Amino acid sequence: MSGPAQCFGPRGVRRGAALTLVFAGVLATGAVTGSLPRGSAKSESFATRSVASTVDRDEVADAAARAVADGKSGKEAAEEVVSRSGDRWGAVYDERQYEEFEQALDGSYTGVGIAAKRSADGLVEVARVQPGSPADRAGIEPGDLLRTIDGHRVDKRPVAEVVALLRGDRTEAAEGSTVVLGIGRGDRRRTETLHRARLTTEAVTVRRLGPERPDSSTAVMIEVDSFTRGSGAKVRDAVRGAPTDAGVLLDLRGNSGGLVTEAVTAASAFLDGGLVATYDVHGEQRALYAQPGGDTDRPLVVLVDGGTMSAAELLTGALQDRGRAVTVGSRTFGKGSVQMPSKLPGGSVAELTVGHYRTPAGRSVDERGITPDLAVGSKAEQRAETVLSGLGGGS
Repeated sequence: MSGPAQCFGPRGVRRGAALTLVFAGVLATGAVTGSLPRGSAKSESFATRSVASTVDRDEVADAAARAVADGKSGKEAAEEVVSRSGDRWGAVYDERQYEEFEQALDGSYTGVGIAAKRSADGLVEVARVQPGSPADRAGIEPGDLLRTIDGHRVDKRPVAEVVALLRGDRTEAAEGSTVVLGIGRGDRRRTETLHRARLTTEAVTVRRLGPERPDSSTAVMIEVDSFTRGSGAKVRDAVRGAPTDAGVLLDLRGNSGGLVTEAVTAASAFLDGGLVATYDVHGEQRALYAQPGGDTDRPLVVLVDGGTMSAAELLTGALQDRGRAVTVGSRTFGKGSVQMPSKLPGGSVAELTVGHYRTPAGRSVDERGITPDLAVGSKAEQRAETVLSGLGGGS
């Protein structure tokens, strides 16, 4: 639930981003679990070949092995090599951290239950509070401002960095650890001490927009916080269950990514087969395809922002390139690199960049993001509803 809504992250937030389901872990986990169609994917050529990692996996493994043989930390030795490499999204996890990541892909995480976003005036605002979470029990509400975390001001920090602090990713905080938040509401300031807890997220939520009258074409908003296991099917079921003449507002704001296969399943809800994305692994070109039979007629608008990352960008790019949706909001994050995991001596896991993915039209997303069809700032949702209504989707 505490996934970033905007994040232009430096190297310091890569662990927090990865643990909040960026594309780094997406393909890595796909390779481990077999959820990526590795052998069955057809090859697609790119106009420009992607650049692979600047660090060799053998070099990282050798450094870890030497450290373990000397009685030192293999993880720390591997981290030093990765840090020198310039691989922005390369990271090394110990066994506990990687287990945490695996649990996050199932929609479980350790945190306080806050989703953050950048407010209209540039501050860090509480976007959502998970019911029953430590934040909910402390009376924190959407619209509250996050002023400090453990005494440090956060109003000028990237939201991804704030999220990492809330979750304790930098300090390897465990369930039950404390975090002290400085909260602002109007002219009031207060401090809340929260204990992190094991929480389960609801990745997909569905609600009706506008009046629910027998004679109205009520639009449906499908909000996808992250692409955890089963989320793609929930999007598909929500589309199938919507009134026949209702348009869909697909809200991917703050979606930090997740499993690529789930994003492809979500794309299949709106496409009748065809290309969703291409990607390369060590120069070998591969492709991902939608399943046939999706709803290609229903009006569709996609909401995005600077926190729309990785697998969510893959979905956005597919729907935009194939003319299936109007995209509204602000430029997306720009996380289009592919990481693969390798087990290191001592038990840690290194994820190193091996390639990049592209949209169906061949656009590179990495460090560029996706520019929406209609750029809107603070009132993006209202404008998106207006656009959807203009497409005949109701509101």
